[in-house]
Amino acid sequence: MNSFFAGASILYFLGCLALGVLYSWLLYQRNKNLDKKLQYGLATVRTVAVTGIAWLIFAPLIKTLNYTLDKPVIIIGQDNSLSVGQVKAATFNQKLYEENLKVLQDRLSDKYEVKTYNFSDSVGDGFDFKKQGKLTDASAFFRKIGDEYTNRNVGAIVLASDGIFNHGGNPLYSINQINAPVYTIALGDSIPKRDVLISNINYNNIVYLDDDFTIEVQVQAFQSDRENTALTVSQNGAKVEQQNVAISGNSFVKTVSVKLHAGKIGVQKYTVQLGVLTNEITTINNSQTFYVEVIDGRQKVLLAAAAPHPDLGVLKEAISLNKHYEAKLALADDLNSTDPTKFDLIVLYQLPDAQNTPPSFLKKVTALKKPVWYILGAQSNVHAFNQIQTQVNLSSANGSVQEVYPDFKNGFTSFNLSEEDKKQFSGFDPLLMPFGRLTVNASATSVFNQRIGKVITQQPLLFFTNENGLKAGYLMGEGLWRWKLSAAENEIEQSSLNDLISQTVQYLSIKDDKSRFKVFTSKSAYDENESIQFNGTLYNESYQPVNESEVNLQIKNDAGKFFNYVFSKTDKGYLLDAGAMPAGNYSYVANTSLGGQKFTATGSFYVNALIAEYQQTTANHQLLNTISKQSNGRLFMPADLLKIADEILKNENIKTISYEDRKYDELINIKWLFGLILALLSVEWFLRKRSGEL
Repeated sequence: MNSFFAGASILYFLGCLALGVLYSWLLYQRNKNLDKKLQYGLATVRTVAVTGIAWLIFAPLIKTLNYTLDKPVIIIGQDNSLSVGQVKAATFNQKLYEENLKVLQDRLSDKYEVKTYNFSDSVGDGFDFKKQGKLTDASAFFRKIGDEYTNRNVGAIVLASDGIFNHGGNPLYSINQINAPVYTIALGDSIPKRDVLISNINYNNIVYLDDDFTIEVQVQAFQSDRENTALTVSQNGAKVEQQNVAISGNSFVKTVSVKLHAGKIGVQKYTVQLGVLTNEITTINNSQTFYVEVIDGRQKVLLAAAAPHPDLGVLKEAISLNKHYEAKLALADDLNSTDPTKFDLIVLYQLPDAQNTPPSFLKKVTALKKPVWYILGAQSNVHAFNQIQTQVNLSSANGSVQEVYPDFKNGFTSFNLSEEDKKQFSGFDPLLMPFGRLTVNASATSVFNQRIGKVITQQPLLFFTNENGLKAGYLMGEGLWRWKLSAAENEIEQSSLNDLISQTVQYLSIKDDKSRFKVFTSKSAYDENESIQFNGTLYNESYQPVNESEVNLQIKNDAGKFFNYVFSKTDKGYLLDAGAMPAGNYSYVANTSLGGQKFTATGSFYVNALIAEYQQTTANHQLLNTISKQSNGRLFMPADLLKIADEILKNENIKTISYEDRKYDELINIKWLFGLILALLSVEWFLRKRSGEL
């Protein structure tokens, strides 16, 4: 530490000293009663005291310098994934490698600060040689270094890995954020071995009952030229498909398409298996299991109208783009033979119409407790429309129409429209709305308000109502085909209009869950290294969330084994982290009670097996070498890893850094100076008093 004055020049100090000398001279120059030595001593004390007081008035700053030495940090990262353990070079000695890695740590610790980590699908402190990691994410290791050692003197990074990185980003991009050389230790064997494997399966995890669906299986083979293998697909343990795969070449890749049939509702387990070849390096990667949820049909939407109209084609096209929805069009006399009970949502396009046909169909619809989307237009019978529903009234209608433009209503949150979508709608052509005075239930939620010419009104154009849990939608004008043409003229993709229609249909057709006890997983499918998260909510009779009761959960796996848990309580609900589980299909039952009434909630989820570590059996030493060269480091084989210490020691760029910390403080803040001045004046007063001076 070093301190000196700054901000007050030597001239200020000399001026203060002169003032002190002058004051003392005026005080003591004519005093003949004091002894000469005492007189000079008292004059000196007064000079020092007055000089100190005068100098404090100028409030000079004291600059304090602190020097901190930051030794270089050497970080050793050790790959702890399955791939490192499954394929090793013939000359590799695991025990010697572990001992040498620890010796390297000790040698470097003499001069540097050494930190050790292990990484696979996560990053942990210290060395771990169990090699059980399901994935290898080197970019997460480098991100951790970047986060934890920001503004630190990172001297070098030692990375021991086989170069098989199958999760996260490319580590080549991550090392650019760390200004330090990376010395790599090349583990594994870079010579391809005889192997046949399934590298990937493309499939839809949701299909519909009685539908055919196709999976794409990517088959790879190494050092297996002119061999044959059988690809079989089993459903819940029973074989359903088999194909022969002829291998041509020592580095073989082929995508095999397999057509399957969804004939059973629920989560179905499929296993894809490749026949084993002689002398394969591993057979673990010969099979993969995946799960498909088969659901009972699509949500059905009925488009009901008295006559054809271009808007109906726009609506049907947009609804059919969502594979979970099926649209059926019924016109005129076909409505009498249509059963509205078979549909989840009914769109009444300009019904009731001016001819009031067919009345029997409308009577069926109004008697149902089904969501309805009313779309009005020039052919609408406004009087009859006012009678079949209670949420909207369009009075004083005289049969004429007016042009209305959409204006997005701020604060609408029932579903999401992008800012680009909102901008596109504002430039679309107008819809044609029956002229009249519109009255809407106060609880209605508006998507678009009406803009007439340049005047933005508070009258809704597209809006929703919810009466005792029964949803209804209203579009007060016809001309959706105009919006489609507007988008085409402006070279805009149709996604904005399709999204609006699709999300409107989805919002109206989804049934509100009014059950008082709900337990659900955060998602339906997990990887086997992920924690299974459960959320629960319990409501009282006023439908207010409560959590006084204890909630128990029982999970059942494919083998019929049960696992019991108890939820933790949150502010207004329940939470449970069941941890990671082995691959398989699971069902669960949650139980609780409130006010003497018992509640039960059920559900299911499945866990996918991770075999990424078995899908590449050849070490990627080229990538490790690239990482080293790009960062000004070097690649070493395991037998030479102790040479890394010598390489680091002779690197002149890896050195201790001295940081200077400057601190400025006002002299007046130093309390002991006041005590010193007070002591000097007190001593002077005492000696003068004793000598008979005032």
